[in-house]
Amino acid sequence: MLFFPGICLISTISAHNIAIPSREMGDLMFYDKAKIYIKGGDGGNGSAAFRREKYVPEGGPWGGDGGRGGDIILIADEGLRTLVDFRYQMHYKAERGQHGMGKNMHGYTGKDRILRVPVGTVVRDAETGQFIGDITEGGQRLVVARGGRGGRGNTRFATMINKAPKLAEKGEPGEERWISLELKLLADVGLVGLPNAGKSSLIAKISAARPKIADYPFTTVVPNLGMVRVDEGNSFVVADIPGLIEGAHSGTGLGHEFLRHVERTRVLVHLVDVSGSDQSDPVKDFNTINRELELYKPELMERTMLVAANKMDAPGSRENLEVLVRELGERYEVFPISALTGEGVDRLVTRLSRLLESIPAKEPQAREQDIAEVHRPEPRFSIEKHEGVFTVGGKEIERHVAMTDLENEEGLSRLQRIMYLMGIDKALRKAGAKNGDLVRIRNFDFEYSE
Repeated sequence: MLFFPGICLISTISAHNIAIPSREMGDLMFYDKAKIYIKGGDGGNGSAAFRREKYVPEGGPWGGDGGRGGDIILIADEGLRTLVDFRYQMHYKAERGQHGMGKNMHGYTGKDRILRVPVGTVVRDAETGQFIGDITEGGQRLVVARGGRGGRGNTRFATMINKAPKLAEKGEPGEERWISLELKLLADVGLVGLPNAGKSSLIAKISAARPKIADYPFTTVVPNLGMVRVDEGNSFVVADIPGLIEGAHSGTGLGHEFLRHVERTRVLVHLVDVSGSDQSDPVKDFNTINRELELYKPELMERTMLVAANKMDAPGSRENLEVLVRELGERYEVFPISALTGEGVDRLVTRLSRLLESIPAKEPQAREQDIAEVHRPEPRFSIEKHEGVFTVGGKEIERHVAMTDLENEEGLSRLQRIMYLMGIDKALRKAGAKNGDLVRIRNFDFEYSE
């Protein structure tokens, strides 16, 4: 028996017919990581009210239920390209439910809080890393924090024995947590290659994207996104993945920050510099980047890959092209191009268009371990002893405590019955609890008594 006493990471995106601030305009405006605090609305408290009518014993219970709290909902917005909005605000709460009232009037449900995120956002619990959801389609909704249910009014507790209960539940607290948002660009084609291979020049040539271009490495320090229109009703999206160098998979340079953006692409185009400069070795450059992709995620090597031998307008490029074709021609299609003059670019775009027609877009699926995390069963309660205090934890019992009016004698009696039926008193006895030991559940302390 129990006795109760009285990241962000910053970069820019360019897209077809979309004007987005560039680096020259001040702060970099592309954020592909964010961490935010969210809390669903608390449920409204139930009402303990009574009718004052003649011939009704003790007036009769007449308290209404509290309203449910609002949810925190993420909605995919195809017009968004970054997580920059979450740079300026990190805390979000939904509206709480209205308290129940007399005359058996129920409180209204709190309004949901809608947060718009880009398509391609992966959501995880920031503290545990647990997978919550993957937002892959425009308009998709994902509830990340549910509002608490409203407490029941005393009308709900009337029985043949207790016809005038004074008991009413408090509203259930809404779910709260820190979550991490990680954007993985949804592009059909990913451009990879060493810095200064010409990725930015190519995306500028085939789309309306206008990335910063210069003749030195690491000009592009942010992903660029462009829409390529082949003909009426036929288009695809290309993403330029910058900063890839040897060791990128382990954190060298900026490549490790952007490798995630290549995961969702259906086709990869590997740009290789065949200009014939003293420092360039086309075959070695190709193998370096492919090794980084494989070390980051081996399944990327199963992705369809085309090789674009770029800078064919430069002296010595023909000889390097022959070497590249001789080494790679049996495994990959090699397209000689010049992103500067446009030579061979139309042929590459046409081939990409045909390839994409034969490779259906697949909705990204959560990994098996992610699914297991979401559906992982949890024990009803747990008991830990620290410095002589027995702490009882668990969502179910903590919810019951939170919804109990601890100053109400009937409410305490009901909580005691719940704990007995859950087997908590038996578990405490088994854990070594003795008369007078302090037991703590959430913010509620009491003495244990056999």
